[in-house]
Amino acid sequence: MSLLTGKFGIVFGVANKRSIAWAIAQAWHREGAKLAFTYQGERLKENVEELVGAFGGDTLMLPCDVTKDEEIAGVFKAVGEKFGKLHLLLHSVAFAPKDALEGEFVNTSREAFRVAHDVSAYSLVALARGAAPLMTEGGSIVAMTYYGSEKVVPHYNVMGVAKAALEAGTRYLAYDLGPKKIRVNCISAGPVNTLAARGIAGFTEMLKHYEAHSPLKRNVLPEELGATGTFLASDGAAAITGQVIYVDCGYQIMGM
Repeated sequence: MSLLTGKFGIVFGVANKRSIAWAIAQAWHREGAKLAFTYQGERLKENVEELVGAFGGDTLMLPCDVTKDEEIAGVFKAVGEKFGKLHLLLHSVAFAPKDALEGEFVNTSREAFRVAHDVSAYSLVALARGAAPLMTEGGSIVAMTYYGSEKVVPHYNVMGVAKAALEAGTRYLAYDLGPKKIRVNCISAGPVNTLAARGIAGFTEMLKHYEAHSPLKRNVLPEELGATGTFLASDGAAAITGQVIYVDCGYQIMGM
């Protein structure tokens, strides 16, 4: 039997075939999970439709702007009607205005700070709150973060601060939801060439730097993130919650 047979999940954050969310969704699907997907706006709908078509024509696909509580409520209502219950949730959602990812962090505007935290950090709280009533058999919530939450990464700026909030939120959610057997963890991925990553100035140099300085002398592969996502979703991680798991070829351990 596959690791996730009989499990139902929902994936937030697929933008295209390079998305980390897509790598994890494919891994969950291969291990037997039945999945629903959300998409952000009509611009990305076609991309997501094309990808999830491989999972079967009846795959549930729903629009969701994570800054709108009514859309989040609509998503979980539809998921409840489709599956009856939920076991897995992937949060791979982050955004900051482009000008906040350039120049100096000290110049971050109040509005850019608010937007980055609303979309990238508070959304995990809102999604967990929506999912919890459906996770009647327990569950696993997995969020994506990055090393810029704990160390300065030039140009990551306000997104690093938002990811720090996301990681702290993960711990508090793990505490609140633990009695319901719902686990909440983060995967801190090394740089991957995604649509979101290409918005960060100097991203190509970052890839080269990781390859040169990580203990494994390479960058992480999407399928490796999929494997970690599957582990955290499985019973093998039943005693793991509130953690940040680094999947970055060891870069996080380095001092120089």
